[in-house]
Amino acid sequence: MTNTYIWLTMAAMGAVTFVTRLLPIVMLEKLHLRGAWQRALRFVPPAVFAAIIVPELTAGGNALLSAAGAARLLAAMLAAGVAWRTRSVLLTITTGMAALWLLRGVVG
Repeated sequence: MTNTYIWLTMAAMGAVTFVTRLLPIVMLEKLHLRGAWQRALRFVPPAVFAAIIVPELTAGGNALLSAAGAARLLAAMLAAGVAWRTRSVLLTITTGMAALWLLRGVVG
């Protein structure tokens, strides 16, 4: 495989990803959804977030029983509390990562 082929493949993959994410935004921009749909769509971000986070916390079956799993769970709980109180994404991520690094340093 040549470098040109690799770069063209990456550019094409990026374009496809961009278009598939942009298309619904452009198409739904002029569409006015009724109340029930708007209320339902408010739950999409938390559902996607949970779908990303929960498998990471429970990876490996008994992962929560290990020291590293307990550190991840405690850091996630702290980050959830910060998110709930402050509603700040940056502060939540910063707090969660700092807690995880600190707990991993302490636990070993």
